[in-house]
Formats: sequence, structure tokens, C-alpha cells
Amino acid sequence: MIDFKNGSVFKLKKNDDYAKRVTDLLINGEQVISSFKAMRDGVVFTNKRIIVVNVQGITGRKIDYTSLPYSKIVVFSVETAGTFDLDSELEMYFSGLGAVRLEFTGETNLAEISRIIAGYAL
Repeated sequence: MIDFKNGSVFKLKKNDDYAKRVTDLLINGEQVISSFKAMRDGVVFTNKRIIVVNVQGITGRKIDYTSLPYSKIVVFSVETAGTFDLDSELEMYFSGLGAVRLEFTGETNLAEISRIIAGYAL
């Protein structure tokens, strides 16, 4: 499992590769809404949860999938990109887990992600 307590941060960019990687993990009625990729890791937003994909080892054959259900989000914060700080951030606090922080490239539409989370978590 990813060590979220030590401030794991991903610089994510929109990419559909990871949506295909998690299809076998989806339950009935669950659909991928959006997916993002960092260097080797990724994050997939579905209509039920957020799935964090952590590729491990030199060969990348070992993969950890962490499921973060929207129902466990207690607070979330969105920071948009600025003029000099081109990255945007999403920070979520999960009941029983603590803070999870994801960093996105500046062109990511965090307002859309915020609406997705609000729609399922509130």
C-alpha cells in the first residue's frame, strides 16, 4: 500500500492508460470517469472511488492498487494553478487514513474533479 502518511505526492497528467489497467477491479455499475498518470504510477477516478495505482520494482510487474472510497472523505481541498506555480493540488482527508495529496499538471481541470468528489462524497 502507498504510504500516504509520509506525504506521497504524484505529479499527474490526464492519460487513459490507467483506466484500462483497473477494468478487472471494477464492480457492477462502476464506471471510470477520469484517469491520470505520473511517471509510473496513476490515479483513476470512478463513480464509486479513487483507485491509486502504484507500480513497484524494476520490471514494474508488481502493482499495488489502493481503493479510496468517496464515502470515507471527510474534507477535501483544491488548489488551482497560478501564474508562477503551474501545478494544481488536491488534498483529501479520509476517515481512518488521514491526508492524501495528489499533485496535477497545470492544465488539469480541478474544478471538474472537485465536482466529481463533491457529487459522490457529500
